[in-house]
Amino acid sequence: MTSHDLNLIAATDLTSIPAEPFRARHLIDGEWHDSADGATFERHSPAHGMLVSRSAKGGEAEVNAAIAAARKTFDSGVWSRISGKARATIMLKVADLIERDVERMAILETLESGKPISQSRGEVGGAADLWRYAASLARTLHGDSHNTLGEDMLGVVLKEPIGVVSIITPWNFPFWILSQKLPFALAAGCTCVIKRSEMTSATTVMMGELLIEAGLPAGVVNIVLGYGQPVGSLMTTHKHVDMVTFTGSTAVGKTITSLASGTLKKVALELGGKNPQVIFPDADLESAADAVTFGVYFNVGQCCNSSSRIIVHEDIAEDFVSRVVELSRDVAFGDPLDPETQVGAIVTPEHQGKIDTYVRQAVEDGAEIRLGGGPLAVPGLEGQFYQPTVISGVTSDMAIARDEVFGPVLSVLTFKTMEEAIALANDATYGLSAGVWSENIHTCLGFARLAQAGTVWTNTWMDGFPEMTFGGMKQSGQGREIGPYGLEEFLEVKTVAMRIGRSRTPWVRKR
Repeated sequence: MTSHDLNLIAATDLTSIPAEPFRARHLIDGEWHDSADGATFERHSPAHGMLVSRSAKGGEAEVNAAIAAARKTFDSGVWSRISGKARATIMLKVADLIERDVERMAILETLESGKPISQSRGEVGGAADLWRYAASLARTLHGDSHNTLGEDMLGVVLKEPIGVVSIITPWNFPFWILSQKLPFALAAGCTCVIKRSEMTSATTVMMGELLIEAGLPAGVVNIVLGYGQPVGSLMTTHKHVDMVTFTGSTAVGKTITSLASGTLKKVALELGGKNPQVIFPDADLESAADAVTFGVYFNVGQCCNSSSRIIVHEDIAEDFVSRVVELSRDVAFGDPLDPETQVGAIVTPEHQGKIDTYVRQAVEDGAEIRLGGGPLAVPGLEGQFYQPTVISGVTSDMAIARDEVFGPVLSVLTFKTMEEAIALANDATYGLSAGVWSENIHTCLGFARLAQAGTVWTNTWMDGFPEMTFGGMKQSGQGREIGPYGLEEFLEVKTVAMRIGRSRTPWVRKR
């Protein structure tokens, strides 16, 4: 396939790019700091090649200072013991400020990550809704009471903030994933230390600016920039951290769980996925094909919820794959700064090589490339892009059917019966999300109840709402984010048993 077979968008006018690289520093106890040793690191655009940001590179000194600030602030009660109304008031201000600064943050997110500007705008602007919903939870958070324990007893169950939370987030959705965690931790009354991927530091620092502007007390949220070693490691093992919440690869999630075991701190993980969509013969094939195409190419497939494998009934498999291939040719690949672009750049050259290795291996294993299958040259751009790729003839034992490729690559498997479809869907170490397409509600509900996935979409893909919780089964993670269950992750439950009056029978009998 040549580039002429695709919908390519060449390099566009770069006047919207800031004249100087963004300067990112640590936020510790309400103040901005360079690293004690002066170390920095840089991020270049994966699409355009230019220097986008220069960040302070944190070490043990910065992590220790940030955790100490979070611990001191939590224990002081300046945030942990104030009213839900007071917390919500500040969080609602943050939401308003996010909406005010969408364009500024979206441009930096696009330049650092390579995602299309239209998706960055949607991600940043949509995150304001997460903050508003979390603010509503701050005001409605409550425990339980038990008045059926007898006339002389009253039981109260309190829900209290867990304490200091380390938040470690990835590069693929820099602002959204932070907003799936931070406002819910704040609604609970926790204080936080944040480390985000070294590849996308800018919008997290911008978030810190908005928190200060909104009036968040110093030390409630602290940001340390840098790499997994030593920043992430120390945030995971430090004795004054009460919880770690991490989004990223399953391999790193396992490491975090192991490291955190030394202090038995709570760990919440949102990890990888190999998410199936099952297409039954009676499905609306036009809608299903469009959703599959969206699901595999959204964010260049660099998405834990990517629908990277489809399981299609053999009677319609050829027709359906042809539909997806034709739609794939019309998806706009190219310059992320162009509003018409739907698919941007791969985050690093190394990741592009990993994607291509999976595709080459699939061919060696006997699969057939129906579209794409290699790097893509975009006129006027220096960065790395990958062709929209559809691979059929895939069997469940192939690596491309089992591993998280994290790129614009769709694997196609086929089935004959509902039982076989469910078996194939569940034949994975992951269990993040799944989808089913059928006009028969019994088919959809039957699949949804048996699919081993934290989210099941029926006749749609990737619709999400702040009210609906998110998280995975099996090796896709533990714990939940957003929704009321997302708030519960940041709470400790305390039982208070109260005796009314002096009715207790003495244990010691006087002689």
